[in-house]
Amino acid sequence: VLVATTRELVKLHTLDPVVAGPLTDAGATSYHAVKRTLPRIPPGGTAVVIGAGGLGAYAIQHLLALTSARVVAVDVSSDRLAYATELGAHDVLKGVNDDTTTEIHRLLGGGANAVFDFVGIDQTITHGLQSTGKAGAYALVGAGNGSLRGTMFDKLPRDGEVFSFQAPTIADTLEVIALAESGKLRVDVDIFPLDRVAEAYEKMERGELRGRAVVIPD
Repeated sequence: VLVATTRELVKLHTLDPVVAGPLTDAGATSYHAVKRTLPRIPPGGTAVVIGAGGLGAYAIQHLLALTSARVVAVDVSSDRLAYATELGAHDVLKGVNDDTTTEIHRLLGGGANAVFDFVGIDQTITHGLQSTGKAGAYALVGAGNGSLRGTMFDKLPRDGEVFSFQAPTIADTLEVIALAESGKLRVDVDIFPLDRVAEAYEKMERGELRGRAVVIPD
């Protein structure tokens, strides 16, 4: 592999490169979103993670490592919700459905300080924004081609912030690697040889991966 500059290389101290690989993508992308919202999450605040798959699982851990927030995970998969609980999520909700916003407000006593949407379809955008409290942040990271219907004024968090996906920086990646090497980040990977890459994609589409798939060339 050729790189244009050594700036693109990240030095590992204790992590296996196979395990560290997903940290440069899913780990760093979710970290960038969480880090951006930190000024809006007070001590003892609240956060909601919609979509507890690869990126969402990392976001849960970043929130627990960087804040004292109560973290609620929302997902359609019971397996992923169980995984979110393993990672330390304080509450889990099956959804998104018609009751999701009401359930989040009931659990948290109002809207959340930060909501992270790692799905990005119509329903998650609608309920994600409705679940964001005053002066809170809604982060749209999932590229599900969703949209927000109707007028915007009454749907956006008052005095708050709404932002979409932004690629992580080298600094983000370095900080995520440091978190993992300090033992504050659990990195689960499913390893596949190159001749089983189709199987990896099939498992990803069925939501059967635990963490991220890593394909190793023969």
